[in-house]
Amino acid sequence: MPDIRTETLTVNMGPQHPSTHGVLRLVLELDGETIVSLDPTIGFLHTGIEKTAEQKKWQQVIPLVERMDYLGPQSNSLAFCLAAERMLGIEDAIPERVIWIRVLIAELQRLSSHLVWLGTHGMEIGAISVMMYCFREREQLLNFNEMLAGFRMFPSYLRIGGLREDLPRGFHEAVGDFLAKFPGKLDEYEKLLTKNQVWMKRTQGVGRLSREDTMAMGLVGPVARAVGIAYDVRKTFPYLRYDTFDFKVPTATEGDVFARYTVKVEEMRQSTRICLQALERITPRGVYDCGDYRIVPPPKDRVYTEMEALIQHFLLYSQGFNIPAGECYVPVEGPRGEHGFYIVSDGTNRPIRVKARAPSLLAVQGLEKMIVGGLVADLIAVIGSTDVVMGDVDR
Repeated sequence: MPDIRTETLTVNMGPQHPSTHGVLRLVLELDGETIVSLDPTIGFLHTGIEKTAEQKKWQQVIPLVERMDYLGPQSNSLAFCLAAERMLGIEDAIPERVIWIRVLIAELQRLSSHLVWLGTHGMEIGAISVMMYCFREREQLLNFNEMLAGFRMFPSYLRIGGLREDLPRGFHEAVGDFLAKFPGKLDEYEKLLTKNQVWMKRTQGVGRLSREDTMAMGLVGPVARAVGIAYDVRKTFPYLRYDTFDFKVPTATEGDVFARYTVKVEEMRQSTRICLQALERITPRGVYDCGDYRIVPPPKDRVYTEMEALIQHFLLYSQGFNIPAGECYVPVEGPRGEHGFYIVSDGTNRPIRVKARAPSLLAVQGLEKMIVGGLVADLIAVIGSTDVVMGDVDR
């Protein structure tokens, strides 16, 4: 019999493919439906935010960094503010009220990001209705951003030294009502997915990653916790006094798509616990004197009544403020894992170096280990499980 001639096929997936979660290009070598090799290609978004930030005053950097990870913007601005405050030496001077509000905002942001992940992840694997359920709750979280600052996606509510303004009236009641109902909504998602036979077959045993490979590539967040690495910046290097909050770091051991799913769902439950604790510590506005909500610049009530505060406010917004020469790196636990900012100051009103540590960039390099040997259909599930955001990669 004559030999049957076979050959592999090289195809591009992306950068326009909707299931690549942005402008990610994957060069695939296929043997039928089996992926023989995979080469991620990045750089199509290429926002240049880090370099642009070096041309801005310190306070002007906040709207820029929020656009790096556009699903977790306030985690980015939080990391930058913490780094700048450390350089200024005002870490210990931040009002307690600001700390608790920042914790609440960060955890609500984590819930919002995870809801987008779960909704789109489910839709890509075939669970169309899950996306409508998840975006129903995310819409309420975007409403909270609108209450805070008038913007739904990039509120730029955090400031170096505090917050843009105090919490609006009605915020406590709205958030409290959401948090009371949200655990029941998580139960709804799990009823649709966790024991669904189609979901289990599409996710269990798919996209496995070993503990050794995870550590070698420096992967963090839910991807690392899905292989049993219980690393969480909130526990390991507590900031915003997270060590005073009662919560657990969920882990799994299988390292597959299903494990990453279960870890993230449990993370939403733990974030809800943290939000409830933070809300209890924040005095509702209007009950009595709530205390300062920022130290740089002075609060507006002082600006309206004190000439010194008015002059300080004018100088800060027209000329900015100087940060002493030096460098530092401050990490936080964002929705996709540890991310932080390394900033360098030469003592002027602008940074001379801004460098972000982006968990999505590390997750992209893990795709090859997760998928080679699997099927094309499995690749869609794997990309969704890593929750990469290309704004975080091509910054």
